[in-house]
Amino acid sequence: MSGPPLLGGIIAAGEGSRLRAAGFAVPKPMVPIAGVPLIESVMGNFRAAGVRSLVVIVNEAERTVVEWARARFTDLDLEFIVKTTPSSLASFREVTARRPGGRMLVSTVDAWCREADFARFVEAASRRPAEATVLAVTPLVADETPVRVQVDTGGRVLRLGGASGDIVTAGMYLVSERVRTLVPPPGLGRLREFLAWLCQAGEPLYAEVIETVVDVDRADDVAIAEALALAGRVS
Repeated sequence: MSGPPLLGGIIAAGEGSRLRAAGFAVPKPMVPIAGVPLIESVMGNFRAAGVRSLVVIVNEAERTVVEWARARFTDLDLEFIVKTTPSSLASFREVTARRPGGRMLVSTVDAWCREADFARFVEAASRRPAEATVLAVTPLVADETPVRVQVDTGGRVLRLGGASGDIVTAGMYLVSERVRTLVPPPGLGRLREFLAWLCQAGEPLYAEVIETVVDVDRADDVAIAEALALAGRVS
């Protein structure tokens, strides 16, 4: 990637209520996939992509995650926001408002994928126009309420949401400098609603495919991600 070093952001402020109900006793960022906590996997992805400076938001019940991550990733420049937010969009805006200027690479903590796949996404997304926001999408629909995406032959997003589309959003975004500063209209509560609004408003959005991404919200998702992780280790 050319230009200044890319800043990263991780959204890890969700409650993880469905995982807790399934018997996971740790904060969601610490839920293990094949022995590796989700937040370790995501931070490892950023490091593999050459992103060394990260802004991470966790909720107020997850303060132990901050100490753990600082001790585990001493080679990364980590800034933590400890704040319980009302929505995914609020968390997204908290993260993207930090250290303004330039594009920002953002991932949700529960978007599990292999390091090499994440690095390829970052490389491909970085080749898109600087004014564009790029979404990772996947044909692996492992989500109760997926956000389906329609794109044209050049990869530009035509529509987000609805019942049609063979690919879905994957929880990773290369956010343009302009979108980092946009104020959404009143009434938008979820990140998916904000992304749909950007599309409807004509903001340049592009999609890059990662074949296997799991949105880890349920025990079944943990099992799917672990099978993929173990298969990757064998191959």
